[in-house]
Amino acid sequence: MKIIVCIKQVPALSEASMDKEKGVLVRTGENKLNPYDLPAIETALRLREALGGEVTALTMGPESAEQALRTALAMTADYACLMSDRAFAGADVLMTARTLAQGIKALGGADLIICGQQTTDGDTAQVPFSLAEQLNIPVIGWVREIVSASEDRLEARQELTGRTCRVSAGLPLVLAVNPTICEARVPGLRAKLKAGKQAIQRMVLGDLEQQDSETYGLSGSPTRVVRLFQPETTAKNPVLELTDSQGAALLLDVWKSVKEAGK
Repeated sequence: MKIIVCIKQVPALSEASMDKEKGVLVRTGENKLNPYDLPAIETALRLREALGGEVTALTMGPESAEQALRTALAMTADYACLMSDRAFAGADVLMTARTLAQGIKALGGADLIICGQQTTDGDTAQVPFSLAEQLNIPVIGWVREIVSASEDRLEARQELTGRTCRVSAGLPLVLAVNPTICEARVPGLRAKLKAGKQAIQRMVLGDLEQQDSETYGLSGSPTRVVRLFQPETTAKNPVLELTDSQGAALLLDVWKSVKEAGK
């Protein structure tokens, strides 16, 4: 089975900031692998161990996103591919999915594409569904358990609001996995050192089937942040200066009011 797991490097929450002019995240500070992607990588690896095949980690981002791929390699992914081109910068959900879909096609397609449920930066949880639409294949979202899997079909249990469902679909297929699906393995030092030496495939706009730069990144994005502002605070908290006896009397009155309201 050929599995591609789509991962993303995200800003550390303490380092996140916005370009107020362009309405996009600034990604020059400290970054890390999106934590929702760790269970996605682990799910891909377990399916490979059960059914055979190969796992490729795919990401779109700046050169620094290589570190996210090396984490996947240390977890024993077979291959890694970095899509990095100025034309891809500033992509919204639709353009991110479009770029990843083009990358998957350039890699020769896949039987199964696995994504984390969401990311800690955009937090839209829409990319897996848009990706499936771009590839014209089925998608199962919010997956909390793989019930069964074969070379041509997969059955999963998905967690929806207030209920769970068992869903089956033929391959090729996109899965968006819930972070509770499994606990990701922690690679040891030897695995990390090996991953640091492994080759990572690079992919640029010229490697893709669709090469019009205006249909990628910020240029091609139909949605964008128009304005950022700090919300005004209108609530006022009064400050009372009371003696001990006055404070005690006030607290007693409040307690009596709450007690009466509870009857």
